[in-house]
Amino acid sequence: MIDLHIRTAGTAEAETVLRFWQEAAEGTSITDDVDGVTRLIARDPDALILAESDGRVVGTVIAGYDGWRCSLYRLAVLPSHRRQGIGAALLEAAEKRFRAVGGRRGDAMVLEANGRAQQAWAAAGYHREDHWRRWVKPFA
Repeated sequence: MIDLHIRTAGTAEAETVLRFWQEAAEGTSITDDVDGVTRLIARDPDALILAESDGRVVGTVIAGYDGWRCSLYRLAVLPSHRRQGIGAALLEAAEKRFRAVGGRRGDAMVLEANGRAQQAWAAAGYHREDHWRRWVKPFA
């Protein structure tokens, strides 16, 4: 196991996080820009959780809580650091946060085409709910 430090992100780290996602995350989002990341952190400073090793971001998860639902996004680990327990450590931190605020269930957004991610979520105890579908409408 590598030396790992889990912490929340600061607004000044938005560009670092965006570069990390380009390298480690699957897919993109309409909010993948400095404004989107800094607004997330400003609104909910505990939501964006980072894993660091040797001063470098090696993993992320967004653990968003709106007072109603516990939502998980952007669980990503650098390809060179996968299968070392980093994803599990990030999910443990996210779930600890959710329990502390009274959360009852975590909902993860997982790309349909990302089989590796689906296996990782299943291994962490999450299951797919086929009776739900995501509906979206961009505002910009």
